Amino acid sequence: MAANEYPKPSVTVDIVIFTINDNDLKLLLVKRGVEPFKGKWAIPGGFVKLDESLHEAAKRELAEETGVKDVYLEQLYTFGDPKRDPRGRVITVSYMALVNSEKIKLSPSTDSSDAQWFSLKKLPELAFDHKKISEYALKRLRWKFEYTTVAFSMLPEKFTISQIQSMYEIVFGKEFDKRNFAKKLLSLNILKEQGINKNVSYRPPMLYSLKADIGEIIEII
Repeated sequence: MAANEYPKPSVTVDIVIFTINDNDLKLLLVKRGVEPFKGKWAIPGGFVKLDESLHEAAKRELAEETGVKDVYLEQLYTFGDPKRDPRGRVITVSYMALVNSEKIKLSPSTDSSDAQWFSLKKLPELAFDHKKISEYALKRLRWKFEYTTVAFSMLPEKFTISQIQSMYEIVFGKEFDKRNFAKKLLSLNILKEQGINKNVSYRPPMLYSLKADIGEIIEII
């Protein structure tokens, strides 16, 4: 059969955006302003236009529905259950990013009536299969924390070991032994000492920065 003889499924993009705020891991959601699932919370996203790439569509939909722009997006996974969308055969390509929410101003428009950060511990009921997508994204995020230095992108240029450990405990939802965590991190030879932090009233900790050119895969924990 020729390509034009096959039925044409629609393609969407869904963007999973995480942030760490108030000592909690949060997910960016939009309230749908149109059917299906009008009034329900969902991961921001929408249909891909014929003249744009998947990545361009993801950036456009994120900006239109939340006002978020200029963030690094990583393609996550493709979800294609035939019954995942009541409108018909819709395949979605999901994307993921970890951002600093303090640098982002949310301004929803187009098909969404609101955009908010939600704790992953208290997510509302989600539209479509977005619960499944967000759960998969969390697994991937944890993998990134285990084997890459993505967590350091959320830290200031100079940071303490305690700041790093706090982020890992928030993402994994558990505590790590302080001594063992510091020992493992320092053994990786990816940190550079930047002097003592003297702006504290307690015993001043050492400040560090992340070395350059350390490779993509690093077993952090």
